[in-house]
Amino acid sequence: MPAFSKASAEYIRTALQEAVVKCSERCLYQSAKWAAELSVSLPVLPSASTSFNTDIDSQMQDVDQPAPSVVLSSNKDAEEARLEAQELSRYLLAKSYFDCREYDRCAAVFIPSALPRGPLSPNSPNTKKGTPTKAAKGKGKEAAINAGIEAVPPSNILPPMSQKALFLALYAKYMSGEKRKDEDSEMVLGPADGGSTVNKEIVGIIRCLEGWFADREAKNLGGSNQGWLEYLYGIVLAKGKTEEDAKKWLLRSVHLFSYNWGAWLELSELLNSEEELRKFVPALPQNIMTLIFHLYSSQELYQCSDSVHQALTDLENIFPNSQFLKTQRALLFYHSKDFDEAETIFSALLHADPHRIDALDHYSNILYVMSARPKLAFLAQVATATDKFRPETCCVVGNYYSLKSEHEKAVQYFRRALTLDRNFLSAWTLMGHEYVEMKNTHAAIESYRRAVDVNRKDYRAWYGLGQAYEVLEMHLYALFYFQRAASLRPYDPKMWHAMGSCYDKIDRPIQSIKAFKRALVAGTYYDQASSFGSGTTTGEPNAVLDPETLYQIALMYEKLNQPEEAASYMEMTLAQEEGPRDDDDDDDDGGGRGTGVTNTTSKARMWLAKWEFARGELGRAMELANELCQDGVEVEEAKALIRDLRARLESRRSPS
Repeated sequence: MPAFSKASAEYIRTALQEAVVKCSERCLYQSAKWAAELSVSLPVLPSASTSFNTDIDSQMQDVDQPAPSVVLSSNKDAEEARLEAQELSRYLLAKSYFDCREYDRCAAVFIPSALPRGPLSPNSPNTKKGTPTKAAKGKGKEAAINAGIEAVPPSNILPPMSQKALFLALYAKYMSGEKRKDEDSEMVLGPADGGSTVNKEIVGIIRCLEGWFADREAKNLGGSNQGWLEYLYGIVLAKGKTEEDAKKWLLRSVHLFSYNWGAWLELSELLNSEEELRKFVPALPQNIMTLIFHLYSSQELYQCSDSVHQALTDLENIFPNSQFLKTQRALLFYHSKDFDEAETIFSALLHADPHRIDALDHYSNILYVMSARPKLAFLAQVATATDKFRPETCCVVGNYYSLKSEHEKAVQYFRRALTLDRNFLSAWTLMGHEYVEMKNTHAAIESYRRAVDVNRKDYRAWYGLGQAYEVLEMHLYALFYFQRAASLRPYDPKMWHAMGSCYDKIDRPIQSIKAFKRALVAGTYYDQASSFGSGTTTGEPNAVLDPETLYQIALMYEKLNQPEEAASYMEMTLAQEEGPRDDDDDDDDGGGRGTGVTNTTSKARMWLAKWEFARGELGRAMELANELCQDGVEVEEAKALIRDLRARLESRRSPS
């Protein structure tokens, strides 16, 4: 990345400050907060005229200047400026209603309340053939589709108003529908909490926007669009599962106004693979926001390569104090299972801003995997003291109770998080984990399903679904979900190991061997320090292989009636006890990097002892059986084998 000039920094600062004002005017508070934090993280570059005098008189030199008036963004379009000036009083009234969460009153200030309601009709012009709508999934949704309104040609039914006022009114309608949907759903995972409850305002919003855009095109006014209504249209199309159209309109939005972070987030949610992201990037505007979007989307797709880290480093050179970018770095380490580095970054973020709740649910996941109970307890206290009614706080407390094995209390807090935000991904996934611990498989499946409905890129939920169906002995279902998880995390050995086990259960040993071998390859990327993969990225070609995976491959070869191949993998399983030896290692303990004696290696030793016995290699069989007796594992069976070996040896020595 070329050197970053003072002029570039000031340009980005001004653009971000403008975004804060414009997002706040349209009640997009999360996007406004994001832009404000990023603006503050830019370094203040001194100019030649800057005085560094810290005298009190110099600090008070502007005390007599008048206080600034209410900050409202200006509009370069003369017609839009005229409309905004005319409706200023009504706009301020509508915004005050929105801020008080009186969404219907806010919308009624500008647009009639009698807009069409209901789910999208399958005949809607925005519902392409072959594209399922949200109502097309699950029981109860078919009736919702049939209740949809018939498609009508788009026409503008709205009175003249500025784009800012129209966005605020329609966005209030959207928020009103979301609020009513949550109210209709009632209890989390209750009888009414399912796909049959939809945002009934979406149809009316789509009709309004279709007519408004058609009217603008007819009058050749499309060139003066501001990008905000395109953003809202993309949101409601994505809700209706017309995702390709949603991408198109969101792309228009970020071209018209690049600093609306909410539009980039919506785009990121619609991209399902790194390949799709790579194809999409050339169509994006070429500015700093595209770089941030590419980094964020790569992190969301679990891409932890050196190029992603380098891109993050380049951005941190521009925004050295950005908490958002530091969080992305921590999440990259989290995805690559370098939990110590991720914990260090999150700890520094918490120390710098103890009232920041954002992403603390991920921090609590890290502490949970590390079994850092005191730190997790402290984090729960800090988050609760700041805001106990944030979903992130509830997840932190839920993880704390889960670590204490108080699973009922953990579920209670995850439910509380979902009551606050039904689309909070972490809570759905974590609640599924708790139900698995409580042996409530069906509730776990429903929780994981809701998690993948919120975000199809959550590999933990796909993996959880696979585990749940494996418990129910529905191995073909489990295999499908493990495959989805492995496609998202191709370098995670757990995913491939689970697939190998499923192939074994459905008696497909060849595919099982392939999956287990993929697990071995993936395992070289991680230090297998625990069953949760809580080690660090090693990249060593001679790292210790997983004995259990090697043992399973050997058993698959035995099923295929290939005993020599099976024996070679059993020998490899035994070799992991001492681990790989360095060329300059003169010790006899293999450098101390092996697994030592485990149940798996003992089972492999017993298999080899029996195999050597069967093919007449009695000396080698006796050696292995004696080792089993010393290990203290499989002792009784080993003693029985030794007796058989001694009898066979005696019979060999006795004269015929």
